[in-house]
Formats: sequence, structure tokens, C-alpha cells
Amino acid sequence: MGFWKSFFGGKAEDPEEKRRSEEARNFDVLKYDGVRALQTHQAGYAIECFRHALALQEDLEVRDYLSQAFIQTGQLPQAYDELQKLAEAQPDNQALFLRMAHVAYMMEDYGAMGSACERAMLISQDNPEIYYMYARGCAGQDDLVNAEAMLTKALSLNADYAEAHLLRGEVRAKNGESGAADEDAAWLLERLPDSEDVLLLKAHVERSRGQLTEALGWYDKVIDANPFCMEAFRERMELRTRLGDTAGADDDRRKLSELMATSPLAATDGGIEEKVKKAYDNINPLGL
Repeated sequence: MGFWKSFFGGKAEDPEEKRRSEEARNFDVLKYDGVRALQTHQAGYAIECFRHALALQEDLEVRDYLSQAFIQTGQLPQAYDELQKLAEAQPDNQALFLRMAHVAYMMEDYGAMGSACERAMLISQDNPEIYYMYARGCAGQDDLVNAEAMLTKALSLNADYAEAHLLRGEVRAKNGESGAADEDAAWLLERLPDSEDVLLLKAHVERSRGQLTEALGWYDKVIDANPFCMEAFRERMELRTRLGDTAGADDDRRKLSELMATSPLAATDGGIEEKVKKAYDNINPLGL
């Protein structure tokens, strides 16, 4: 057939061109099959599609999707590696470094989290989320002084940053600055009076002040807002024990045991994905 095409002036098919065309077609099929799988929460299949697609052709969008698939399956170091490759290709993309900080937070790698935030700051220093994430890394390492400084900087850029007020209040309470912590709690209670996270902060503030009876009342409010809050039951149990309320502490202990037994984190199936979701929720606890 190639001879007759040549004889009659036609162009013979180039085997290399045919190979490239087939690779491009296969790449497109793998990429979009992977995207569909990712959207339907079939992350394992999506990973295989994206890996095969990248073996055919380098593509930053596919690497982005692959990082998302790794996060869905709890393969956080692999997700971080993909984000690093993206950052090498797009060193001025601040959003990538913030995503790296989020993944590092989920891995509890606070050093990597700080490094990602510092690289984000080199691009621009006007984004309050950078300072909030940096503060999370500092708090994870019990560096409360720098955590508070970063949160104060975030709030200087956005005074209505509720998550920053919440975290700063917790940092201040933990550092014994109960008066300053109560300022953040008051700001939050005025705007989000029914939030369990805000009510829990107020309980922590009163406990840091040594006002144990008042703290107990705030733990009651947390549990009224969310009867499944294990942290509130655990801390109320400890507080009731200190106050000599043995029966109340035993009730909290029983309820806490029940909650722990039925928690998704206690199950082996889906545990990793639940931990990833919990880590994301901890980054933005108020859901704003």
C-alpha cells in the first residue's frame, strides 16, 4: 500500500508519526478515565490511570490529579512528592506551596510545613492563610510564641479570620495567657455562639484560669451542641475527677468508651480516609 501511495504521489505513513498519534490517543483516554474515576471516588483506579498516562507524556494537570488521588487514599508522602514536582515546574505558584503545607500538616511533618510556608512567603506576604498554616506548624512543635506571632500577623491582614482567632485563643490558653485568650473567645462567641469549637475554646480558657466549675458548664454546652464530641467527654471526665464528682466522671468514661468503639477511626476499613478528612477539618474547624 505504501508503494502505491508513493507511486501515485501519495505520502507513505510514517511509523514514528503513527506511534506518536497512538500514544497521544492513549494518553487522552487514560487521563480522562482517571478524572472520571477520581470524581466517583475510585481513587485506586485513578492512580493507575494517571501513572500510565505520565509514562506516555509529562503533564502537570495529570500530576495535580494524581496528588489528589494520593490524598484520597491516604498516601500522603506520594501526594507531597507530586506537589514538589509541580512546584519545581511552577515556582511562582503560591497555591502549590500552601497545598504542600496542608499535606505536610496531615503527615504531622511540621518542619516540611514551615518550609512550604516560607517558600510561599517569598512569592507574596499578603496572604493571611500562609501565616495561619505556619502557625499550625509552630503549634505542632509547641512553639507557642511564634505560633501566636504568626496568627497575629494573619489577623492584621484579615481581622475577620475566624479560624485564626480560634487557634490563637487555643495557643494563648495553652501558654497561660488566659486574659488574651478570652478576647479571642469573646470575639468568636459574638459571631459563632453555637459552634462546638468556639464553646470548647471557652471551656479551655476557663480551665486555664483555674475556674473549673465555669469550665464544666462550658463543656456541658459543647456536648449539647455535639453529643459525639469525644474531646469534650474526655476533658469533662478529667475535670469531674478533679472536682470529686466520681459518678459524673464514670458516666463520661462510659460514654467516651462507647464513642471510641463506634468511631470510624477505630475501624480498619476507611480509617486512613477518615483521618485525612479529620486533618482537613482541623485545618478549617469552623468550616468557613
